[in-house]
Amino acid sequence: MYPSDSTRHIVLASASPRRHELFALLGVPFTVHTADIDEAPLPGETPAQTVARLSRSKASVVGARTGSLIVAADTLVVLDDEILGKPASRSDAVAILHRLRGRSHQVLTGVTVLDAPSSEVDTAVIPTGVWMREYTDEEITAYVASGDPMDKAGAYAIQYDDFAPVARLDGCPASVMGLPVCQLDKILRSRNLELEVTPMQSCRPDHGVCAIRALVVPG
Repeated sequence: MYPSDSTRHIVLASASPRRHELFALLGVPFTVHTADIDEAPLPGETPAQTVARLSRSKASVVGARTGSLIVAADTLVVLDDEILGKPASRSDAVAILHRLRGRSHQVLTGVTVLDAPSSEVDTAVIPTGVWMREYTDEEITAYVASGDPMDKAGAYAIQYDDFAPVARLDGCPASVMGLPVCQLDKILRSRNLELEVTPMQSCRPDHGVCAIRALVVPG
């Protein structure tokens, strides 16, 4: 079991500024290390299996370097059982946003907590249903010109107010942004890590209401 010690060194295995901001909501000190891994799906994997494996792989790579308590996450956008990755170009971003417009899709975020010294690991996948609004071609052009979609899975961010592509969500807004803080809070507490912030405090009002439905994925 993890020590009951809120000062234990935690490493977030992510280069994402949004994940850094979301993790900070838990109110515990952490440092950041990045993991350079091959994110291509493996033959025969479901999207849920892919996102779980990628989060575990990130945690494992960073854990081998730091020997710490590692938190890692990965997010996939899935439309009609197809994974929509980060756009390869601006024209690709435009095409992805056209495909998503006025339709529903699923966002899967895998989160892994790895205790590197003991190799004890927890992984969960959080699914969120997302319905996109009927944004215009002109809105797509302006949003892509901003550059914001280029490093985003599915070529969008729900928190980008000038575009605001999402009509409604069924699930956790924080998970769509890259880190399901309520589920992460639950995992850390189950391992006796003391946190000063409760899950409800972690999910700020501007993140919406979290309706977590965690799918536990076997190792």
